[in-house]
Amino acid sequence: MHSNYEKFPYVEISKSSELCFAGWQHIFLEINRLIQLKKQNKTIICMDLYHGVDASKIRGAIGDHVEAVAVIETSAFLKDAGNIQEMVFPFVTDDPVFGKINNLEIADFFDQEKLHRQKEQIRAIESGIIVVLGEGAALFADADILIYADLARWEIQKRMKRNEVGNFGVNNLDESFALKYKQGYFLDWRAFDRHKLAFFDQIDYFMDANKADEPKMLGAEIYRKGLDQTVKRPFRVVPFFDPGPWGGQWLKEVADLDRNEINYAWGFDCVPEENSLLFKIGEHIFELPSINLVLTRPGSLLGKAVFGEFGAEFPIRFDFLDTMEGGNLSLQVHPTRAYIQEHFGMSYTQDESYYFLEAQDDACVYLGTHKNVDANAMIADLENAQKGVTDFDADKYVNKLSVKKHDHILIPAGTIHCSGRNAVVLEISATPYIFTFKLWDWGRLGMDGKPRPINIEHGKNVIDYTRDEEWVKEHLFNNITGISLNGHVKEESTGLHETQFIETRRHWFDAKVTHYTHGNLNVVNLVEGREVVVESPDNLFEPYVIHYAETFIVPADVSVYTITPYGKSVGNKCATLKAYIRT
Repeated sequence: MHSNYEKFPYVEISKSSELCFAGWQHIFLEINRLIQLKKQNKTIICMDLYHGVDASKIRGAIGDHVEAVAVIETSAFLKDAGNIQEMVFPFVTDDPVFGKINNLEIADFFDQEKLHRQKEQIRAIESGIIVVLGEGAALFADADILIYADLARWEIQKRMKRNEVGNFGVNNLDESFALKYKQGYFLDWRAFDRHKLAFFDQIDYFMDANKADEPKMLGAEIYRKGLDQTVKRPFRVVPFFDPGPWGGQWLKEVADLDRNEINYAWGFDCVPEENSLLFKIGEHIFELPSINLVLTRPGSLLGKAVFGEFGAEFPIRFDFLDTMEGGNLSLQVHPTRAYIQEHFGMSYTQDESYYFLEAQDDACVYLGTHKNVDANAMIADLENAQKGVTDFDADKYVNKLSVKKHDHILIPAGTIHCSGRNAVVLEISATPYIFTFKLWDWGRLGMDGKPRPINIEHGKNVIDYTRDEEWVKEHLFNNITGISLNGHVKEESTGLHETQFIETRRHWFDAKVTHYTHGNLNVVNLVEGREVVVESPDNLFEPYVIHYAETFIVPADVSVYTITPYGKSVGNKCATLKAYIRT
């Protein structure tokens, strides 16, 4: 059957195309209109940039469209690249995968003496238009017009892979993608988000810089209106997909992806830190990082209790792991809460689960260790395998259990695990950065032809050997409890484990199901059925059609919603899996 998976979901915020300024000519017509409207002798325009935005494109457009007495580029006032690398090293570390939590600000990257002198020079200019362009531009002057050019993290990653972008303030354009990503993930993007949030309410215009040659700009009023509208209705973020050494072929068909790609290993369907959000304004589509919604509307999106517990962080992650006609995932373990607090400064850890959307007859999951396993021998064999002395015999030490479609496997931190080949996992997890300790990768190389990082030193400290075959079958394998049942709807609790803070509920239905959020964020995936319609009983939002395998977010501000089989699913059994934070 033809794919109906929507890869570019949007939130329509206006019917008027005129509210979106598309292309440099229209952008600068609007900026010059505002300059004229202000009728000032001296006008300071600060054009602040997120990490990875192509400043050269904007610099050229300024020269073509603005009669400025001075154009000041902030990159000239950064500290020396070596000094910046020295400053960030304690948080970046020399670990190939993991960094540390930090509170660095954009201001910390600038030479404060140079910055102060430049601020004085800007004050001394008596008339004309002054443009400050670059990262941290808002630090240089009290802007009369503040414009923020933004970029989604997934787009930054693509530019990193093409060696168009390095890390902020350092000369590492040709560094490996993995190391650039790590520094961006743990350091750059956190600092840039803090800076953006500090000036968010002062911004006059937001610019979509995801396509360098197709810039778009929105006034702050319509941009904020879009954020306000989004937290009042169910919505989806823009999914993205990536190949991997164990990747499969299922996502190509279900999500209608490029058939010429070797595989797709990951489908990131709900990772708001890195996904985009699309606003539709008349004929225009405006792309913004969905993290902006989390940072600026956390109470409405997450709910008071979740916001109080986690702050402005989206604590639930849904993604796909496709091994159909591929290989096993890496054998891995996640740190316990105590370990992640002690070593990385995180307050919670990556508990997770595998929900099997599809599984062939030979599909399996590795989960927990054999009873009375010799831990020292297992670690020694893992270390020898890592050195290339021998392969690691996973079956000798780790439970291998058959799985089928709709099985739900719970994976609390400390449980050794991996999904086998010929399956599609909907991974539901907490999102405390990227703390996965790989123990064995089946002797494979990464997509770059190099060995993937293995973390036995960390992993061996957190494996819980009491989770043997008997224990995992009782506590982690289809731990399903019936909640309610009538002629058309069956509700089940499918997890997660009692030590985890995420609850999951599965509904089987062939008629309308009513869901109450109770002021709590909901994340939902259609795991069975071609399509359903999500509606408000009080008509507070437009009906929203969801297709098979699509994940959608229901903000806490949406108190009640219904899900009903739709289109070709009418009369057939459908199923959704819903996750929320236990309170």
